[in-house]
Amino acid sequence: MIKLIAFDLDGTIGDTVPMCIRAFEKAVSPYAGHTLSEREITQTFGLNEVGMIKKVAGEKWREALHDFYPVYEEMHQSCPSPYEGIRELIKTLQKAGVLVALITGKGDKSCRITLEQFGMRDLFCSIKTGAEDRPNKAEAIEELLHDFRLNKDEFYYIGDAVSDVAACNKAGVTCLSAAWATTADVSGLKKANPSKVFPSIKELTLFLSIEK
Repeated sequence: MIKLIAFDLDGTIGDTVPMCIRAFEKAVSPYAGHTLSEREITQTFGLNEVGMIKKVAGEKWREALHDFYPVYEEMHQSCPSPYEGIRELIKTLQKAGVLVALITGKGDKSCRITLEQFGMRDLFCSIKTGAEDRPNKAEAIEELLHDFRLNKDEFYYIGDAVSDVAACNKAGVTCLSAAWATTADVSGLKKANPSKVFPSIKELTLFLSIEK
């Protein structure tokens, strides 16, 4: 029986990845000395925004970080709401007695900005954010298992990235792959996580209702 389901944030709860890339390019490029390409930015994914900015801005990372947050908050107006159906899914799970947590690679501040924008700040039983020096989702999963005294088969993680599948494999838990984001690598997800890739929130909701 599944007792806790943890969600990723960017690309799983909201279509925020394109906005994140634009905000990063606008705020950090002046400190990198050139206009950052999408590839340069996405290669830093897995770290929180502090680690991402340190990778490309070098010694000027503090100034770049200072400029990043207001740009990020302003650009979030282009993504004002979570995906349709995701809030309802979370509330349905909670009504059924399933704990719902959040594990994101974002830092504390950018995570807070997004959750406040989406009106979801108080929706989760636990929020685990990213580290600046390493991808830490496997560690965060293990912390949740320990904190809530769960067996590994009592836990699901829902994320949109192939790296989420790898983190779940490392932690020994099941990943349900969210393939509804415009930025999702659907073929990569199907290869890494066959039979557990969901092209829509509706299909994931149906799967979880049957699993209960």
